[in-house]
Amino acid sequence: MKRLISLVIGLLAICGLLAYTGNRLQRSSGDSGSKVLNLYNWGDYIDPSLLSKFQRETGYHVNVETFDSNEAMFTKLKQGGTHYDLTVPSDYMVSKLKQAHLLQPIDRHRLTGMQNYDPRFLNQSFDRHNRYSIPYFWGTLGIIYNDRYIRPGTLTHWSQLWSPKYRHQIMLVDSARDILGMALVERGESMNTTNPQTLLAATHRLDQLSPNVKAIVADEIKMYMIQDEAAIAVDWSGEAAEMLASNSHLHYVVPKEGSNLWFDNLVIPKSAQHYQAIYAFLNFMNRPENAAQNAEYIGYATPNAKAKALLPRSVRNDRQFYPDDATIRHLQVYRNRPTV
Repeated sequence: MKRLISLVIGLLAICGLLAYTGNRLQRSSGDSGSKVLNLYNWGDYIDPSLLSKFQRETGYHVNVETFDSNEAMFTKLKQGGTHYDLTVPSDYMVSKLKQAHLLQPIDRHRLTGMQNYDPRFLNQSFDRHNRYSIPYFWGTLGIIYNDRYIRPGTLTHWSQLWSPKYRHQIMLVDSARDILGMALVERGESMNTTNPQTLLAATHRLDQLSPNVKAIVADEIKMYMIQDEAAIAVDWSGEAAEMLASNSHLHYVVPKEGSNLWFDNLVIPKSAQHYQAIYAFLNFMNRPENAAQNAEYIGYATPNAKAKALLPRSVRNDRQFYPDDATIRHLQVYRNRPTV
């Protein structure tokens, strides 16, 4: 009897060891076996109906957690203890995450649909050959103005924002890097300069803008502009699209001397666990019909050329949000600069 009990205990121990080893191997392969995908995204930055569609097609349940800044996202990933499968950093933050060894390279052999992308938006300086990132949306930084107060076509340069006639009429988006970048471009400088004297001069130039600034706000800027609370705002193109859709008196312009060309990107954090779900989702979002639906919902420009072709003509031909090559050549992509 004792021998039988010993045999049973031994078999149970072996089964336990095999189960433990299998679990470890499964985790080391990057897939815990759970039918979930953990997405860490900006707020309201994907069409919810697309998530439902993905879940119906694949059986994977998508858990979404949101952040409100690149820096907050970086801090959470660096602290550890999270198991996000995908997140959506901006261009310069991709570089910072790579330098901190917080990303996994993308297995291109498991991807489909990369041929759908506009080559202009691949192989950017922050991630050569897209080893770690896939572009999600792109856009510009520009000026929104209300034609109730400003004649259309007359506001085309950053320098005009300093005019005394706009005293207490301008709203700025709450983004230090973008507002400093605006001041740098206005002075003919690179948005990526690290020269202390150049940065100081741009800061002094912003001090001179203060009398014209009505408020520095985040998401509320859309509501204020839609409700005619200010004549001018400096904000991103996607936010501008939402404003223009709600107020026909609003217009968006990228100043002629240039501005920022930004990219938000899908990346795989180092702590990701659900590889099958990850690549199922990336391939799902690479499909033109899904990327087009997402672009219509969000209002930002899609880097997926085949998806763009599916958008309404009025959208894809709108130079405010899909600028021509001549405008794009004057735009600058942010590089990681820890001092800002």
